[in-house]
Amino acid sequence: MPLTRVTLRQFEALVAIAELHSFAEAGNRLGLTSSAVSQLVAELESVLGFRIFDRTTRRVALSSAGRDFLASAESVLRHVQAAEKTADDLRNRAAGIVRVGAPLVLASMALPAAIRAYTASRPKVVVRVVDTPVDALIDHVANGDLDIAIGPNRATGAHVAGTPAFDSPWVLWCAPQHPLARRRRVKWTDLRDTPLVAAGRDHERSVAQMRVSAPPDARITSIDVVDNVTTALGVASQGLAATLTPGYVAALANAFGLEMRRVIAPETIRQVCVYRPLSRAASPAAEGFAAFLLDWLPKWNENVMRAA
Repeated sequence: MPLTRVTLRQFEALVAIAELHSFAEAGNRLGLTSSAVSQLVAELESVLGFRIFDRTTRRVALSSAGRDFLASAESVLRHVQAAEKTADDLRNRAAGIVRVGAPLVLASMALPAAIRAYTASRPKVVVRVVDTPVDALIDHVANGDLDIAIGPNRATGAHVAGTPAFDSPWVLWCAPQHPLARRRRVKWTDLRDTPLVAAGRDHERSVAQMRVSAPPDARITSIDVVDNVTTALGVASQGLAATLTPGYVAALANAFGLEMRRVIAPETIRQVCVYRPLSRAASPAAEGFAAFLLDWLPKWNENVMRAA
């Protein structure tokens, strides 16, 4: 039986007549004339090879075969309606899976709060956080391992676009008993004889660049390097050294009881961006969450800095 000739409209006519027991009323529901509905049923009966309805001058009722077939037709329409709803959700960014990469602080402090806020109104969107080193963010977005990423401003190449989300000044973290904790702001010259610990090669490079741009009399001492920012903050909390990070790390550093001091003369700013692929089309869900992050992240950073 060539069921490829069966149409959804024919199934809709079948279900409507079965419920309403009238070709005319079924036509009103479907926006068709009764003769058009009759034609749809005749075509369906021709393809199926059996009569669906028993017709009398007073009533239209399902035949025995029609009653047996009705459940299958209703099942097909339910699946089609579910597919339409899924497509509508995807089209309107209300459903889908989004893989978001971020380094430690943003992945642990910013993203979970952003996901909770976003999925409160879009519960069918599943956002998965992928812990990603700063050096790997761009490559993972380019090769499709990540749908979007959040991280410091980096060169993106031809396959990834970075959109600035917020700026964050580099700050010094030190224990309350540290000599620099008594100052409201710290200058680069104040760091000349201050032991510092950096978190990861990305921070090491950033601080090294700041050292180069600092005044000749403000060359700071050599930096010890640890893998994680939490280790650097822990070392600083014991007064063994101070550490330099972007200001948004306050979301994590406050738990260590550290004092934050902005480093000025000159002040150095780190820009945080949202990265999206250029070489492939992002899903509507990913585009929706990226747009949300660009609006949400600046407010998050402002709240973090105000609290610090």
